[in-house]
Amino acid sequence: MIITRQHVFELGVEQFVRAQTNAALLSGHDVEMALGALRRAVLPMHPDRPKNWDGLLALHHAMELSAPDDAVLDAGAEVYSAFLPALRALGRERLTGINLTIEGERDEAGVVYRQGDITAAPFADGRFGFIACLSVIEHGVDIAAFLREQARLLRPGGHLFVSFDYWDTPVDTRGQTAYGAPIHILTREDVAAMVAGAQEVGLLPTGRFRPECREQVVHWHRFGLHYSFANLLLRRV
Repeated sequence: MIITRQHVFELGVEQFVRAQTNAALLSGHDVEMALGALRRAVLPMHPDRPKNWDGLLALHHAMELSAPDDAVLDAGAEVYSAFLPALRALGRERLTGINLTIEGERDEAGVVYRQGDITAAPFADGRFGFIACLSVIEHGVDIAAFLREQARLLRPGGHLFVSFDYWDTPVDTRGQTAYGAPIHILTREDVAAMVAGAQEVGLLPTGRFRPECREQVVHWHRFGLHYSFANLLLRRV
């Protein structure tokens, strides 16, 4: 049986999602809450535990804020990402993921993955009702170009959910690089600049961003870095 939108909302996660949106990930307990909700709904989960926090938020917002026949994009998707497969399990169609690392185009259980640049995507204006971009923009992406492109791709009234590596004050990354770009953990000043840039291209915040951090929930052991995540939910006017 296909799990319905109502099944997800019956899990009592609405209040949790509202509290976690436009905010930083504050604690490991919040990650466990997200994991528990996904397990009870028998939905795909990301292999990296903390990434299920923003994955659940993106999934809930996509189901709540987009129409059943809307096209949905995962900007910067990996084939192992859980967001689009979870939407497919919930009965959604017209699901696409793009990444520069994907070769060609292929269909994986009803989800289309193809090569594409999230700052210059191969789609028509207003194609999507919802776009998620999960832990991508901190990896050398031109954020201004990214915001302009998502504003172009969204239909009026569509939503962009974006998550990113974050700590409210600067983290010394010691000049290290990953994925071909300097490691950058966004700060509250970076997010304020991103919100301002989004408004310039017609993407309005759905709430005030709460910048405060508490626990360094994310541990990138390869580089000896400790920080958290944060997210923004924006609406195309």
